[in-house]
Amino acid sequence: MSAYLKKIETLANLAPGSISEAKTLEELEALRLEYLGRKGAVTEILHSLAQVPAEQRPVLGKRANELKKEIERLIKAREAELENEQFDREIARHRMDVTLPGFKPWIGSIHPLNQTQARINEIFFSMGFSLAEGPEVEDEFHNFEALNTPADHPARDVQDTFYLEGGLLLRSHTSPVQVRHMQAHKPPVRIISPGRVFRRDTPDASHSPVFHQVEGLYVDEHVTFGDLKYTLEQFALQLFGPAGKLRFRPSFFPFTEPSAEVDCLCVFCSGKSCRVCKGTGWLELLGCGMVNPNVFKAVGYDPERWTGFAFGLGIDRICMLVHGINDIRLFLESDVNFLSQF
Repeated sequence: MSAYLKKIETLANLAPGSISEAKTLEELEALRLEYLGRKGAVTEILHSLAQVPAEQRPVLGKRANELKKEIERLIKAREAELENEQFDREIARHRMDVTLPGFKPWIGSIHPLNQTQARINEIFFSMGFSLAEGPEVEDEFHNFEALNTPADHPARDVQDTFYLEGGLLLRSHTSPVQVRHMQAHKPPVRIISPGRVFRRDTPDASHSPVFHQVEGLYVDEHVTFGDLKYTLEQFALQLFGPAGKLRFRPSFFPFTEPSAEVDCLCVFCSGKSCRVCKGTGWLELLGCGMVNPNVFKAVGYDPERWTGFAFGLGIDRICMLVHGINDIRLFLESDVNFLSQF
């Protein structure tokens, strides 16, 4: 009996100290297994009591069970202490110094293309134009035929246009919106039609298969090319300020006659010559012209009574000019560092 009792008392003296010195929950679990596990010291004592004479078992059993309960209590108490210490360390690691200035949360901004389109819309709205919109998936009549673009025109090649099944295509400009509007409304008409367009271009710094346009249309009696020039000059003046000077160069478009390409004074060098304008002092801005009578015939307007002008400009290009952006691909990359500048 004395040997078993001595072993119990030895464990009773060692256990409190070793348990209190456990530094981690892992160390504490190792001690629990050492004392109370299936092969633990206290468990072995309890199992060996069967070999003790019957008259000695009550005293040894009681003392062994008391030791077991005491070790369980000590382990549970130390476990609570270690968990509290761990919690305190986490709190300390994430503790906030309330005396420091706060962090301003990042707030999303309007995409630069949307900002530019809104500004363009605002300028033309101030001139009496209204907004017209149409589908991005078009048919050949509205995208080409009604705009006096014959079947053999290069713009209708599969190398330039995204064709779909069923005679449909992704619109290559927003001019079809003008056609649909004229079919649905009698003159006079004064509209702009901003939107996304698609062409088979290889992406590079200045070309993208997806880009944005704003096209304008004004139809009334006695509309002249002078009205067109004045409208575009006022637009450039409001958009670029006093530096917004334009020059008109003769050109050709199937849906306008006469037609012109319009350049603006280089906003980077004020016409003095730089790398952006390739030394010319001018930057290509848009195309325009008087509406071809064949377009009026296609939509049911009398070309003997009505005249009008149309123009089309790239929102992406305007945005690049206004903000000094040199790569059109930046608009589609969703780079937060780039977009947060606007």
